[in-house]
Amino acid sequence: MTEINRPAAEIRAAYVETITALAEKNKNIVVLEADLMSCTNTGSFKKLYPDRFVNVGIAEANMISVAAGLSAVGKIPFAATFACFASRRAYDQFFISANYARLNVKLVGTDPGVTAAFNGGTHMPFEDLALMRAVPKLTIVEPSDRWACAAFVKEAAETYGCVYIRFPRKPVPVLYTERDQFTFGKAKVLQSGKDVCFMALGSLMVNECLKAREILAGEGIDAGVVDILTLKPIDRETVLAEAAKAGCVISAENHQINGGLGSAVAEILAESSYGGKFARIGIMDEFGEVGTQDYLTKRFGLDAGTIAARAKALAGRDG
Repeated sequence: MTEINRPAAEIRAAYVETITALAEKNKNIVVLEADLMSCTNTGSFKKLYPDRFVNVGIAEANMISVAAGLSAVGKIPFAATFACFASRRAYDQFFISANYARLNVKLVGTDPGVTAAFNGGTHMPFEDLALMRAVPKLTIVEPSDRWACAAFVKEAAETYGCVYIRFPRKPVPVLYTERDQFTFGKAKVLQSGKDVCFMALGSLMVNECLKAREILAGEGIDAGVVDILTLKPIDRETVLAEAAKAGCVISAENHQINGGLGSAVAEILAESSYGGKFARIGIMDEFGEVGTQDYLTKRFGLDAGTIAARAKALAGRDG
């Protein structure tokens, strides 16, 4: 099986399956929605645990306030909505009521970046990671497949503190197995490379980088791929270790190049003795627009072909 031919599965299904299984043993787990149960597929949780499910309606800021109140009395709330609303619309409530108050709210943002597709520019969060990364002590994860999501949801439920989990709703290639271990703050090295190393975040960019790796391999360029998984706290040790093996490092994110993964990796490299080249793949200071995910991926330069071309240019192999 090649890197670009893997079975696909929904990350949201893993989210719902995991919180449902956890709720069977832990009566403090509660789920909140902003009238998007059909999008997150949490209707099954509601049927099993109607007294632990709250639909606040289209009132995302209020949902966070309710989640904070539930956390204050010992509950473990998982609150989900589109990532654009989880970040921009509910930011102050999440910052103050949940994080500043040192509570235990787990916020889930779905359809990040271009995965919002036909919902268009207003619903296309290219800045949510930058906003969340500025919140002190907040853990930020973007699982790249169903198994990573299941592990992070379980860890979130078992670890006190606020967490922001970001993932798409559509099926994505399965990268890992049920046996793989995941933990906050630890990246996964999918492949080391001696010419270039891709530091990728999220299912879209990890898989596009794996495709780019195959393109480059056909031209004699050895590329590595690191699945960052946790943006905050980022795995500084792995970033530096894999960067040291390659002459070039490229960050890749379904997000603005400013304030998210690219900024985090740049800070790590700039504060180290790394002497190689560095570039960022991401949204280049633009707003979103309507389109298919494939169209938008190419339109904003997040596709494997663009990534491979950028790597060749950075490595001086495009002549």
